[in-house]
Amino acid sequence: MADEATRRLVAELPLLRTNAGPRERELWVQRLKEEYQALIKYVENNKNADNDWFRLESNKEGTRWFGKCWYIHDLLKYEFAIEFDIPVTYPSTAPEIAIPELDGKTAKMYRGGKICLTDHFKPLWARNVPKFGLAHLMALGLGPWLAVEIPDLIAKGLIEHKEK
Repeated sequence: MADEATRRLVAELPLLRTNAGPRERELWVQRLKEEYQALIKYVENNKNADNDWFRLESNKEGTRWFGKCWYIHDLLKYEFAIEFDIPVTYPSTAPEIAIPELDGKTAKMYRGGKICLTDHFKPLWARNVPKFGLAHLMALGLGPWLAVEIPDLIAKGLIEHKEK
């Protein structure tokens, strides 16, 4: 069962309507517009709540995404590059977010630095196709993963703050 904060977060994100992946050229353009609108809304909400924690951009086709995410722990900012590809079966299949520099540092990660979302996020995604999109992936997938894993990795000494 989701907590109240999670329910509120999801309620504030626009739900997507177009059920199309990269192979459906014209419908994919519409889906991408919806994806960007939802991402923009999520980033705006985060900034208004003083919780800005990622930047994301895509290639021209919207099939490859990359950017940065960060996590603040003990007043120190830990920043990581992120990347993912849109699966050909999207939106039926959720993208797999990779944080390459953390590859092999936690059991909750697959080869190549892909974070494990199998147990908690993927069933939620499957129940909400095509309404969930990339903003939901960030909010309900990557965000909670960072909140659990980064403090643990810091405590174990597996990642250290990079002095600027």
